[in-house]
This record gives sequence, structure tokens and C-alpha cells, in this order.
Amino acid sequence: MHELSLCESLLGVLSSEAQARHFRRVKAVRLELGAFSCVAPDALDFCFTVVTRGTLAENARLDVVRLTGQAWCLNCGETVCIAERYAPCPQCGTYELQISGGDEMRVTELEVE
Repeated sequence: MHELSLCESLLGVLSSEAQARHFRRVKAVRLELGAFSCVAPDALDFCFTVVTRGTLAENARLDVVRLTGQAWCLNCGETVCIAERYAPCPQCGTYELQISGGDEMRVTELEVE
């Protein structure tokens, strides 16, 4: 379950930001999670609750925004949305795709005190 180590790293980011920006409590974290990130949102939510217990982010809400997978087709030159990493181009049907989005995991917003 790599979600546990991801949440530990996330807590490290929150702690660093708290020190740099002088806040003492995190109330909510908004996290963008790409379709190809290989992260299970339910497991991430559970691990976040466990890892933040007794910290500045205890009882913080974790808002996960799912992002679709995107790729650029080398054949037709279109940027397309795809559901799976090895899916064909929905425009021309070829498999000559270069992934351009969907593997991200990034904090986009914090609600703090």
C-alpha cells in the first residue's frame, strides 16, 4: 500500500508549508489525482486519516479531484482524453500516443488557520 508513504510525504509538505507560511492547523487539502497515478482514492483517504492523527492536519478534509488521462497522438496530431494508458486514439484509432497528462498528484489548495 504505497498510499501510506504518499500520505507521509504529503504530511511533510504540509508541515514545511506551515513553517514557511506560519499557520498552525490544516482544515482541508485539495489534491489533484490523475487517472494514471496508480493511487486508490479510498485507500489514500484512509491513510490520510491515519497519518494525520495527532498532527497539524488532524481531522482535515481531503478533497480529491480526479483528472482524466490525456495523450498526444503522433499520427493525427490531436490531444485526446483516454481512459486507459494503452488505449487507442479515439480520433484515428492508432496506438501512437504520448501520455501528456493523468499521472499527476499535486496539492492545489489548502484551507488553514
